[in-house]
Amino acid sequence: MDNGICSLSLVPVRAEPSDKSELVTQLLYGECYQIMGSQGNWHQIKIAADDYTGWIDFKQHCPVTPEYFTEWKATAHPRAVDLVQTISSENTRIPIMIGSTLPFFDGINIRINNQKYVYSGRATNNSLPFKINFFTKVAHSYLKAPYLWGGKSIFGIDCSGFVQQVFGICGYNFPRDAWQQVSVGIEVHFANLTQPGDLAFFDNDEGRIIHVGILLENQQIIHAHGEVRIDMLDHYGIFNHQRKKYTHRLRIIKRIFPVAK
Repeated sequence: MDNGICSLSLVPVRAEPSDKSELVTQLLYGECYQIMGSQGNWHQIKIAADDYTGWIDFKQHCPVTPEYFTEWKATAHPRAVDLVQTISSENTRIPIMIGSTLPFFDGINIRINNQKYVYSGRATNNSLPFKINFFTKVAHSYLKAPYLWGGKSIFGIDCSGFVQQVFGICGYNFPRDAWQQVSVGIEVHFANLTQPGDLAFFDNDEGRIIHVGILLENQQIIHAHGEVRIDMLDHYGIFNHQRKKYTHRLRIIKRIFPVAK
């Protein structure tokens, strides 16, 4: 089975092997994947970090060796923290965004196969303990990012992609979709007992989970709805003060961090 890595700022991953097909997620720089099959000019992939599947254009495939792929999966890689930064080699300069993976980063260089690139921006330090203040700071970094179905980047992101990226930057490998994320953590029974880092999930008339957001202090919620924004949460749902109405109906609140520190 062939393996690859995202060597561009981001790569669209589609539901079907067509440019006209729905965007289901994205690869950010430094993410590895396996090729499950091919059809015409398209590769069907499974993303290594979350097992998400979809199709990418073969022209955007960057192969890596089986040895590199195995080592990549066994390593906790730092993530980029700057909104936009670059990696560079002698003849290459690539813009990368917050949340991008920095494979085998040693403080100066990252490595893809045997090629090294210089990264001079800020990165997470996997040896530091989790801090809720850093978690909420990362979440705030995405404010005003436009909503994009299937997006995972600062220039376009959906509600579950936002949650996955914030948790990922803070060292937690999290599922991709809201209906998967709701299975993580323990239930918080009252909206007035939430703490920063809790997740609130929302359903539709059929009872299907369709939205998720991250709780902040004072029952505020940060979520991707039109843009990444902050609204208020109560026992009914999200109240949008600009529109003077509830936009989402609360289904359940889950606590991921037992004690926020």
